[in-house]
Amino acid sequence: MKFQRSVAKAHDVESISKARHDNNGADPSNPCGHSNNEPNDTYISYNSWLNEHPSALRSFEGMMNTAKGKRIVVFLDYDGTLSPIVDDPDHAFMSEPMRSAVREIARQFPTAIISGRSRDKVYEFVKLDEVFYAGSHGMDIRGPPRQLKSYDDKYQTRALDEKGNEFIIFQPAQEFFPAIKEMLTELEKKTNKIQGVLIEDNRFCISVHYRHVQAEDYGVFQEKVQSVLAKYPQFHLTRGKMVMEIRPSINWNKGHALEYLLDTLGFASSSNILPIYIGDDRTDEDAFKALQSIGLGYPIIVSSIPTDTMASYSLRDPSEVLSFLIRLARWGESSS
Repeated sequence: MKFQRSVAKAHDVESISKARHDNNGADPSNPCGHSNNEPNDTYISYNSWLNEHPSALRSFEGMMNTAKGKRIVVFLDYDGTLSPIVDDPDHAFMSEPMRSAVREIARQFPTAIISGRSRDKVYEFVKLDEVFYAGSHGMDIRGPPRQLKSYDDKYQTRALDEKGNEFIIFQPAQEFFPAIKEMLTELEKKTNKIQGVLIEDNRFCISVHYRHVQAEDYGVFQEKVQSVLAKYPQFHLTRGKMVMEIRPSINWNKGHALEYLLDTLGFASSSNILPIYIGDDRTDEDAFKALQSIGLGYPIIVSSIPTDTMASYSLRDPSEVLSFLIRLARWGESSS
């Protein structure tokens, strides 16, 4: 699990994104992501998909039977998982019941939130000191105070919080920061006349939201983004839910962030752990893949439609995530 740099093939990343450009990353020409199928067909399709990715709520008791005697570690995405997907990403607030549930989970189990947002922005939304945070798709981690020799020391920095508690900041994309700032300026200039574009600075990556871009403007919008990206060969483009994301081409994603956090928590070589990862986006597939590769834990996707995923279980929406977290916290309290 050593950190290694490798320049990704941008055209490969983009081609994969296009091949999977389904309802999780809808095209403006079909902004609602509706299919032409009748509702009954959708219902049948979703139920069939549930056979392969059963509800984590309905399967809860069976899942917890295998958790007895193991150390549970919880990983959570933010948007679409702890908060609903909203038109304005600055208003993706989590509910107070959700915050209380995450707080209780963090009291019972080591808990981290891994998001494409900047780490500071996620903290502003969550406001819980009991939780570890990984922003920018894991490229900006605030984790436990255990510096790992298997990772380059220049990317790991010791720091203290306001209470004097020590933690480690790990930022494997530090040297890309100046170029990201340049791109932000260029993207804002290139797209400022296209109505509906929202550019979000996520510190080590850039999110270009196009949920409100008119269908007739989408071609020009995409061309403008690609023209800026073409000047920076060390970056690549991926897609999420109505968003284009520009990221440094390094071998690092949410799956690597999950592994790094397991390392710093002291669980790297342990088979006596049960990691749970809950997420809703394509970028969470990297974390699902990481869990599948180590053969431990439960990857859970949040989706109300059938979707191609490496997750083993599913939850329909953030309200079901809340129910699952409440049950998990209660289980942890009763089993301690």
